[in-house]
Amino acid sequence: MSDAQDHIAPVPASGPDPVLAGYRKSIDNIDAALVHILAERFRITKAVGEYKASTALPPADPDREANQIARLRKLAEEADLDPEFSEKFLRFIIDEVIRHHRQAREG
Repeated sequence: MSDAQDHIAPVPASGPDPVLAGYRKSIDNIDAALVHILAERFRITKAVGEYKASTALPPADPDREANQIARLRKLAEEADLDPEFSEKFLRFIIDEVIRHHRQAREG
């Protein structure tokens, strides 16, 4: 056997590992919650985009974005989550929201 094969845990003959199955079920529940939370967030930002379009406000608000990123970086640090990751994740969401706001403005 190679060194790599020595480190592979054997698959239990009795079936799936119940501890791993429990972790995976929790992950699946969290993923479902994230999808629903993102869907709700985008429903709200869609309304914001429509409002901005109807009132001739710009699609992007760089000051708000900077404040949000700073706020969420701090929250990430407090939650022991990599602030770089949280910023990238939020930036991805913000960019998508701005794209939707531009589409709303263009009709």
